[in-house]
Amino acid sequence: MGAKLCCTPGPWRPIAILLIAIGAHPAGANAPNDCKKPLYLTFDTGHMEVAPLVADVLNRHQVRVTFFAANERTKEGDGSLGEHWAPWWRARAAEGHEFASHTWDHTYWRADVGSPQAPVFRVRPSAGPREGQSFQLSAAEYCAEIRRAADRLKVVTGKAPLLLFRAPGGKTSPQLIASAQACGFAHVGWSPAGFLGDELPSESASNADLLRKALRDIRSGDILLAHLGIWSRKDPWAPAVLEPLIVGLKEQGFCFRTLREHPVYGVGR
Repeated sequence: MGAKLCCTPGPWRPIAILLIAIGAHPAGANAPNDCKKPLYLTFDTGHMEVAPLVADVLNRHQVRVTFFAANERTKEGDGSLGEHWAPWWRARAAEGHEFASHTWDHTYWRADVGSPQAPVFRVRPSAGPREGQSFQLSAAEYCAEIRRAADRLKVVTGKAPLLLFRAPGGKTSPQLIASAQACGFAHVGWSPAGFLGDELPSESASNADLLRKALRDIRSGDILLAHLGIWSRKDPWAPAVLEPLIVGLKEQGFCFRTLREHPVYGVGR
């Protein structure tokens, strides 16, 4: 939200079934300079159990993504940005992926409580020493939350992260976004069709249904959102949906780019 890399047929059976269901066939990576229908696949951190499998799929299909990272609680190790996972992040940097902040303690915005002249925000982190507590942060303190994750990413990847951030849950206000911009960070959400549904309950949103919906609705230029493990989902979305989704989208002529190459977010970042 470590996991074993998959080498046996068993765990990949759901992928094979889904590939047959959509009639997809393996496809190679798009030529680097031949990208007429770009998509921007992004991953937020989570419990990290599926992270090695996600990396394996991305590497196999030569897809580069943007990771938004917070120091979240994990199923193994000392947090998603802790020392246990540092080699994993370094390996992703070596493969050419990009990185950005998701706030340090996965800190949810709840409300604006200050004035436009002196912004203050009520927040509630889902990680860290104040997990589950509601309290207030000034604009400067919220910026420090963003910057702390960005600084840690630079340490663990050896690569300067993008000057972007994603608020947990995508929850923001105009005042929060303006405050972050004032300290140098632009907010990135996701496209309506780019919500890939891995946070939804398996009982009401099966992997097969999520795959069909994504292949039907995604359009060129969309920013897509998934996670490195969701605690509440019983039937993990990744890698079961990830691989057939990449294959199916490539067959439709889509290509994958990082946010460094985005026409808005990539400029000067």
